[in-house]
Amino acid sequence: MGVLLVDDQALLRMGFRLVLEAEDDIVVVGEAGDGEQGVQQALALRPDVVLMDVRMPGTNGIEATGRIVSALPGCRVVILTTFDLDEYAFAALRAGASGFLLKDARPAELTAAIRTVATGDAVVSPRVTRRLLELFAGDLPARGDAPRAADGVDPRLTALTPRELEVLTAVAEGLSNAEIAGRFVLSEATVKTHVGRILGKLDLRDRVQAVVLAYESGLVGRD
Repeated sequence: MGVLLVDDQALLRMGFRLVLEAEDDIVVVGEAGDGEQGVQQALALRPDVVLMDVRMPGTNGIEATGRIVSALPGCRVVILTTFDLDEYAFAALRAGASGFLLKDARPAELTAAIRTVATGDAVVSPRVTRRLLELFAGDLPARGDAPRAADGVDPRLTALTPRELEVLTAVAEGLSNAEIAGRFVLSEATVKTHVGRILGKLDLRDRVQAVVLAYESGLVGRD
């Protein structure tokens, strides 16, 4: 799979390149030193995954992420950040990134993250998901603010089966597929199928967007 590196620090890009080029299934197709160049490189090279620094001069990672995922829906963006609770990183998730990694992540974590998002999943640990949502809950509408059908249910959720609603709730609570399988006595393959159907029915890109929708709709509370 092809990976584009976007970071204003050349030494970091070099380090990431060395790690990634040691993998048989990953090719670094290009580098960019700022967000604008990253967007142009992404449009020209059409990588499978973009590793995107969130804090850069000029066009930052948030704006660049939004432009890339809008123009290239099949391209996944992983945000690189120094802080595990970075409001810029959270904003990039809302803009369409499929997850984020700390810049000091171990090589195995980096390569695993790239492979994960390339398959259409997201890279945000349950711990970080919960902490992000707690910290930035004010950015989400309160339970009563989202539109409701006559029965009080958010209309976006009416297409889901009862089991899919249970799985979506568990995803929003930060559970992994294995943990969801254990809770509902299902196989991981069945959970993955449920998650895929949920994303398809709700027209969501990945689990990150599913978590946000679950909170916006009031399916999961924040208190």
